[in-house]
Amino acid sequence: MATAPDPERLPQGNRELDFEGHRLVLQGSAVLVAGECIRLSPTQAALLRALAERPGRVLSRAELLGRVWVGTGADEHAVEAAVARLRGALGGYAGLVRTVPRRGYRLAVAA
Repeated sequence: MATAPDPERLPQGNRELDFEGHRLVLQGSAVLVAGECIRLSPTQAALLRALAERPGRVLSRAELLGRVWVGTGADEHAVEAAVARLRGALGGYAGLVRTVPRRGYRLAVAA
């Protein structure tokens, strides 16, 4: 008989990055940073994962649209709004997602 997953632990196979002296662990729709588990919406998680796949590199709004909003007809405003919501969800770690004027967004992490 299978046991229910422990909501306080993240499953194996996660993505780990360093941010301002903290270890950041992405798994599914959650991010674990400094021992705190932050639950994200599916869109927020997909956006954070897209940025984390290329840590430190700038991704344009068009690139993010093509990775997160595939086939939805969303526009660049959807990216801007989602980034704002993601930063809100990250709270004190909102600085993780950096805006690069006229270019796009990047994660401020060491891979």
